[in-house]
Amino acid sequence: VQLQASGGGLVQAGGSLRLSCAASGTIRSVNDMAWYRQAPGKQRAFVASISKGGAADYVDSVKGRFTISRDDARNTASLQMNSLKPEDTAVYYCRARVLTFTDTFASIHWGKGTQVTVSS
Repeated sequence: VQLQASGGGLVQAGGSLRLSCAASGTIRSVNDMAWYRQAPGKQRAFVASISKGGAADYVDSVKGRFTISRDDARNTASLQMNSLKPEDTAVYYCRARVLTFTDTFASIHWGKGTQVTVSS
């Protein structure tokens, strides 16, 4: 299983970016998907998640600004980020709990990060 994240970049404060994460491989199903971020000098932290049923959860600091969504037909998740702030600057990582055709239980997979930089 591979997770490919894309969509990062440099944006001014108040701007928007949309991150995408695509899962590929011998996938039977993708359960919950999530985004985490790691700012310089800080630990990786939860940003948002979405269950297989579509229930979303967010860290308080992004509520009302970020929206997570998923497309089960394409095994993808997206994170629409609006009203970006300099403190949103971080490397963003996609995480998914995936069941493959050879697994008995779903396991967690991480993608490589994508850099988001918000200038003031």
